[in-house]
Amino acid sequence: MAKVGIVMGSDSDMPVMAQAADVLKELGIEFEMTIISAHREPDIFFEYAKGAEGRGLKVIIAGAGKAAHLPGMCAALFPMPVIGIPMKTSDLGGVDSLYSIVQMPSGIPVATVAINGGKNAGLLAAKILATSDEEILGRLKEYSEKMKDEVVKKAERLAEVGYEEYMKK
Repeated sequence: MAKVGIVMGSDSDMPVMAQAADVLKELGIEFEMTIISAHREPDIFFEYAKGAEGRGLKVIIAGAGKAAHLPGMCAALFPMPVIGIPMKTSDLGGVDSLYSIVQMPSGIPVATVAINGGKNAGLLAAKILATSDEEILGRLKEYSEKMKDEVVKKAERLAEVGYEEYMKK
């Protein structure tokens, strides 16, 4: 059963939302993914958000651009954590989306990651789930160790070949 819902307002958001999905997949966390416009199909959106708990979801990752209502509306209807991903837009570079998501009214929190921060949204969802799941916690620790090892290898290579050769890769 899916533990994380990934929802986006448009298929143009897919490259960023896929980053969240990729992280969850790597960590062995089941998820569902869909496209729903809170503005263009509110009836379908309400059905999705109100039914999420019954489908076993523990966290929703919602990405949206411009007015960015999707994360906040999910938080208004879904009783568990919602993570908002503000999408970079051509109009204002995503700042409009960021402000929309972080300026939620008192009582309707949305955890918010960086503009186009799909990977961090996936990791944050995993960390939320890890508070009550030792297996996910173990996989997160392994993931962190792998990231550390990658940085160490890069530093070793830089020391070995110098910055000019390193930049040629």
